[in-house]
Amino acid sequence: MVNQTPHIRQLILERLYTEKRRPVSGVQLSDLTGISRVAIWKHMHALKKNGLPIESSPKGYFLSDRENLILPACFDPPLADRIHYFPQVTTTMDKARELARKGAPHLSCVVAEHQTKGRGRLNRRWASDPGGLWITLILTPDAPPGLAYLYNFAASLSLSLTLDALFGLDTRVKWPNDLLLEGKKLAGLLSEIETRADMIRYLLVGIGINVNNDPSSTAFEAISISQALGRPVSRKEILAQFIQKFSDRIRHLDAAGIMAAWKQRTSTIGTRVRVETRHQIIEGLATDVDEAGTLWVKDAGHQMHKIIYGDCFHA
Repeated sequence: MVNQTPHIRQLILERLYTEKRRPVSGVQLSDLTGISRVAIWKHMHALKKNGLPIESSPKGYFLSDRENLILPACFDPPLADRIHYFPQVTTTMDKARELARKGAPHLSCVVAEHQTKGRGRLNRRWASDPGGLWITLILTPDAPPGLAYLYNFAASLSLSLTLDALFGLDTRVKWPNDLLLEGKKLAGLLSEIETRADMIRYLLVGIGINVNNDPSSTAFEAISISQALGRPVSRKEILAQFIQKFSDRIRHLDAAGIMAAWKQRTSTIGTRVRVETRHQIIEGLATDVDEAGTLWVKDAGHQMHKIIYGDCFHA
């Protein structure tokens, strides 16, 4: 039996969004969804728990903060048609994989209010509480697997430029795929690829951004945009402008241009680092990131290490 919960909750939220601050009664929502008023109340309780700004009044329910919503109805076409919204998922990556295998078009985007099993690199847990922006891009480029890394670097670069343009935040990209603000983790990226013959079937780029949430309970030192600015900001605006910048950046894939622009915004090059791979730990001075996305590290004995994949920590 198909789980109707995500569909029902999206219907409820879209109706509340359309009515702006005018209350929508439980009876109206019951008629819309075909479920009882008691069931509507239970959905409202769950949506509030997931961080949705839903308020109650004697006349019904309404949204107190429409700008913080990321429903498809909040965006203009053609982006609205590519947004797949879920109040709660295990991970947006899991849902995006499912949609990609069903033929979701290029530059589709899965967004969620909350992930119950959010994860980062090397399968580390990623806290993804309500208020953050948890997304996975579905890409179906006409490109070989060897170029997949460019989309990851283009994504972190585009996000950094977006946050600078919107809020004047001096975010720095950290190899291979984090964004730092004031030396603290602001965002992380994670990718997954499936190939067919010698071409990319789909590439998933999962992105977690601390926006209006409080990430202070995480094991690593982290910060959110609202903490840095002292006020909440629009997740809708961040998502729309990021996807536009990213789409423009990858329209004509240029390895030299992407990597040169990325290097202009990185804090990794010239910093002492510790890089953990699956087989070893390398410490030293990060001297370069080349056009292939490879990190070069000079250790204490002046030996150069070529690192293709790993977790990087700034000393």
